[in-house]
Amino acid sequence: MAAYKKPTVEISEVKAVLRKHFSSDVTAITPLEGGNISAVFSFTFFDKEYIIKFCDLAEGFETNKFISNLLSSQGIPFARCMVLGNFKSLNYLISEKIAGQILNSFSYEQQHRMLPEVLQILTRMNKVKLEATKGYGMINSSGNGTYNSWREHIIATNAEEQADSFWEGWHSLFKTTCLEKDVFDECYNRLLAYSIYNEPHRHFIHGDFHQYNILSDGQRITGVIDSNGKYGDFLIDLATLDWHIKTHLNLDVVQIYLNYQQEMGIEIPNFKERFIGAKYYNGLIGLRFYSKMEWNDSYYELRDELLSLI
Repeated sequence: MAAYKKPTVEISEVKAVLRKHFSSDVTAITPLEGGNISAVFSFTFFDKEYIIKFCDLAEGFETNKFISNLLSSQGIPFARCMVLGNFKSLNYLISEKIAGQILNSFSYEQQHRMLPEVLQILTRMNKVKLEATKGYGMINSSGNGTYNSWREHIIATNAEEQADSFWEGWHSLFKTTCLEKDVFDECYNRLLAYSIYNEPHRHFIHGDFHQYNILSDGQRITGVIDSNGKYGDFLIDLATLDWHIKTHLNLDVVQIYLNYQQEMGIEIPNFKERFIGAKYYNGLIGLRFYSKMEWNDSYYELRDELLSLI
């Protein structure tokens, strides 16, 4: 399996799509860096900035619209989704642009200072009301989780057959990349053992919560973007943030998080066991992703951390 390449979209093609939805007053169409799955551009319409993303995966962007409404309607600073559509073989999504730059672009001191606000927003996001939704795991276009339990989601996420998805045919990675089957199997068995602590908890999970998906103006957090939304234990998001913060800033985000929860009077039962389960859950996704993207150094670093957890 070759490394995944996000789609290539020309400025002329972006203009053609935008003409369907906006007048000729669209200006400043600019490709944006970042994003491993989608080609992303910003543009301006009547002095207001927007984002358009193009992706060739079959899942589309319908779920993004649901998540956008769920979060923004409850005061979470998440970009409002406006338009979904298709162009050639690609899906596209147009949303409002949140002001600011990715958090990782700021200095160590600035990121350190804004970390408490990041954790406040994370706590609020993980506690949004889910209304009449049901199910666990990946959120589908109807707003429900795809599976009846967290364990079902884990098994499906790591199954060999995942047609029409980013992970279709992923077992070939054992032969073509640095992904090691004995390591994967060991971590998977550990995940199943610890997942019993995560299973009773159902909250909104951002699914990709780290400095590259958090925006700031340098003084405060302006918004959160690019959710890979799921329903399950909210410590999944903390484990994601912890991995990235340790890698880039070498800060103990977990202790800062626990201090904030204590200040707010929030108890987290079985925290240690749930957090280990969250780290294995994220870790298995990370091992596959890093190997597929041919980011070998990141793979080996993550592998060593997972094997040393217990």
